[in-house]
Amino acid sequence: MAFLTHLPIAPIHHHSSSLFTRFVLSSKPKTLLILTALSSTSTIKPSSSLETLQDISITEHPPLQIAKEKLFIPPETELSSEKPPRILKGSNIVLSKYARDAQVISAEFVKSSVETEACPSDGSPEFALVGRSNVGKSSLLNSIVKRKKLALTSKKPGKTQCINHFRINGSWYLVDLPGYGYASAPNELRKDWNKFTKDYFLNRSTLVSVFLLIDASIPAKKIDLEYASWLGQNQVPMTIIFTKCDKRKKKKNGGKHPEENVQDFQDLISEYFEAVPPWIMTSSVTNQGRDEILLHMSQLRNYWLKH
Repeated sequence: MAFLTHLPIAPIHHHSSSLFTRFVLSSKPKTLLILTALSSTSTIKPSSSLETLQDISITEHPPLQIAKEKLFIPPETELSSEKPPRILKGSNIVLSKYARDAQVISAEFVKSSVETEACPSDGSPEFALVGRSNVGKSSLLNSIVKRKKLALTSKKPGKTQCINHFRINGSWYLVDLPGYGYASAPNELRKDWNKFTKDYFLNRSTLVSVFLLIDASIPAKKIDLEYASWLGQNQVPMTIIFTKCDKRKKKKNGGKHPEENVQDFQDLISEYFEAVPPWIMTSSVTNQGRDEILLHMSQLRNYWLKH
């Protein structure tokens, strides 16, 4: 069953766009979560590889064999039987006509909020990054905007304690959310993170998609599966971002390659979802997946704006 052909019986949330009745997952019951990120301003030169579709890193065939029903097919995109679709490299995402204006020209920190009501209210679309503490979230955000210190990275997990908004190109937002699963954080603080992050997911009308970061250098964690399940169960649009895909574990020590961990996670998540969500393999070290993330965000964003 193709991702976009599975629709929930009725949406739970009051999102402002029909995108939220199209880009959703249905989850089998399962729960739990607990619940990282920061500031600066910058102007960035456009990425030349994103100027035109001809220069984009696209492959006519996915790097791994991906069945048609496991592809993410954006709305208003039809697959031709005569020629294979253009699929973003290292992902299951089909490129659509909405993939344009993807390059990052400017990025600036706007504000930190501890409740959804205090977030920017200009109505601009936004993408939220969330993941287990130490998954490489701040590093990925810096890689996306090509700025080393837009989001300050820390060797101590759990440093992000607010909803942090960064304005991109003056027209949309990247949102850095508190990480989950940081055991050393005080229990009361973890409950606060959990509460306001869940409230943000459920009530933020301008949220286009949550980008859930999963560490591909290690086997799947139960807490990540539970978090993904909660997002799907609550019909929150989600893209899985596999981080640290440059890391190679030694086979003799029982380690698996990132590609194997990515496949294992998808196999496990199939127990929770009736359709596979969009996913992208990335590395903040090599910038693998950076262009693909921006193109995916652009087609989601442009469709959201139109509808």
